[in-house]
Amino acid sequence: IGHRSSQSLPGCVADRRAWLWLWLWLGWWLQALLHDVATFMVWACRKSLSLVRCCFRSPLFAELRRTRSLNAPSPIQQFGPCGRIMKNSAMVMTIQDPASQRLTWYKPPLTVLVIKKVRDVSVLSPFVQLVRWLIEEKRMVVFVEQSVMDDSLLLGNADFSGVKEKLMTFRDGKDDLTDKIDFIVCLGGDGTLLYASLLFQQSVPPVMAFHLGSLGFLTPFEFENFQEQVTNVLEGHAALTLRSRLRCIIMRKNEEVTKAKPPSNLLVLNEVVIDRGPSPYLSNIDLFLDGKHITSVQGDGLIVSTPTGSTAYAVAAGASMIHPSVPAIMVTPICPHSLSFRPIVVPAGVELKISVSPDSRNTAWVSFDGRNRQELFHGDSLRVTTSIYPVPSICSQDQISDWFDSLAECLHWNVRKRQKHLDELSDLTHSTSNDTLDSLDHTEQLDS
Repeated sequence: IGHRSSQSLPGCVADRRAWLWLWLWLGWWLQALLHDVATFMVWACRKSLSLVRCCFRSPLFAELRRTRSLNAPSPIQQFGPCGRIMKNSAMVMTIQDPASQRLTWYKPPLTVLVIKKVRDVSVLSPFVQLVRWLIEEKRMVVFVEQSVMDDSLLLGNADFSGVKEKLMTFRDGKDDLTDKIDFIVCLGGDGTLLYASLLFQQSVPPVMAFHLGSLGFLTPFEFENFQEQVTNVLEGHAALTLRSRLRCIIMRKNEEVTKAKPPSNLLVLNEVVIDRGPSPYLSNIDLFLDGKHITSVQGDGLIVSTPTGSTAYAVAAGASMIHPSVPAIMVTPICPHSLSFRPIVVPAGVELKISVSPDSRNTAWVSFDGRNRQELFHGDSLRVTTSIYPVPSICSQDQISDWFDSLAECLHWNVRKRQKHLDELSDLTHSTSNDTLDSLDHTEQLDS
């Protein structure tokens, strides 16, 4: 037995070494496998977090969700396929100084939409000049509305007939212009800018508005030297005013909202107006702010306006004028039957809910920038928030100068005959503060 044990001992040691190497190899293999699994899990978690962050940062998700924050939703900084705000190193977190917002193109703009004032003969000649210059000199693709091509006054214009075949056309409400337009030029009054806002219910390309209308509060450019001004803009030498818009959603009482049928919404640049319509009774409208009932409006109606719209219908109803760069929403009653109901300004980040009061004698009517007038019945509600899609309006000078020039020229803000200096009043130059009217009259009688 001892002989056999001595003979088999080396074999047992060899077997143990083999098993030891096997276990070491298996341990190394398991360690490598666990390391790969852990690496994959970390990668998958990071990808998932990145996907979640992208979803939360996407304009669609930001437009759908609402926050209790009082700050305005951060507007997108890309306008159409080509335009965006020039990056500024002096940005604080993600909030950029509005006065430093300037236009830049990350690729040359190729398509331009020209909007002209309708039924105005004085705009025809500037329209033809601009279109020919854009096509022949700038080699741009020009879009116009189909109704422009049917204008009998334009059809008889010899200069227009030479470029007519090169124009691209669209029909409002039928053709989608999203991601097709790089640049917009408006010829006319403020209504042309409102129409541009209506055409683009999401991202709006940069808008350059020429003053060829009656008021022109939103149209800072003069047409005389349009070639130089348009060239400067196309080269990226322009300041921007981001005019916020309101996102309005009508929630009907008897309509069920589903993913397949989401509620329709409209973006307005000036204001949304709720009034009593043809009814002889007072409007009785309930106003909620972030779900809390604020007040009930008894009067002719209510105006909810942007800072841009504060100088339109709202100012005629007694509201204050707000610079378009201020993030705010103006709420103005129309002829309220109250001596203490004054217009108010609320933060741009809130959600307003407006509904017909249950005990109201009549329904209400709502219009969006003067269009799409609809009736609000009992149980219906209107939700109003600030949209993330502003209208990038190109400045002629800068944000401050353009706005105050419009106030002075269009609304004659603070126009008054100046008070004369004391040296200009010959009858008061020799008087003192102790002189009375009787003493002055006595002096005049002695002089006479």
